[in-house]
Amino acid sequence: MTEEKFLVPTDEYLKSGIHIGTKFKTRYMEKFIYKTRPDGLSILNLQKIDERLNIAAKFLAQYNPEDILIVGRRESAWKPIKMFSRVTGAKVFAGRYPPGILTNPNLDNYIEARVLLAVDSGPDRNAVMDAIKMNIPVVAICDTNNQTNNIDLVVPSNNKGKKSLGLFFWILAREYLRNRGILKKDQELKEKIEDFTEE
Repeated sequence: MTEEKFLVPTDEYLKSGIHIGTKFKTRYMEKFIYKTRPDGLSILNLQKIDERLNIAAKFLAQYNPEDILIVGRRESAWKPIKMFSRVTGAKVFAGRYPPGILTNPNLDNYIEARVLLAVDSGPDRNAVMDAIKMNIPVVAICDTNNQTNNIDLVVPSNNKGKKSLGLFFWILAREYLRNRGILKKDQELKEKIEDFTEE
């Protein structure tokens, strides 16, 4: 896999820390881990991050934006997912997701969706469980410490860092719009990566 095939230049990925995992790794995530540093931090394989991000964009592009729900409990995800929503029209739920939003039409904040993207399957497990009950496919950004059971499409990435989440959702927005034919193949977003990144 040559660098030209990557969605963004390698140094852009490295600068954001998208590949920096945690000191804890689950057996589910082992196949995405490139190496473990002497300080115990596991490093995700950039090629796999890039590959899966591309697959996720193509998969999500099969859905209209209003059928996509992105949930992120962690504060570092709020700005990137809200920007993604602004750029693509997808629905987002930033903050603690109370169970039932996807399953109970009687709730005031009931949301209908056909696919779920969870920023972190740990803190966002309520949404993941609701999606399973509703038979909605689940895409999740998974760090080295995530469990991946109940996830239909795992996208390995640092899902805690502001810069890595900013870059992740910037790439995903651009590729989603390209795959939908809204942006031309070589066309860039008007929004910069910084617009997706929390200060």
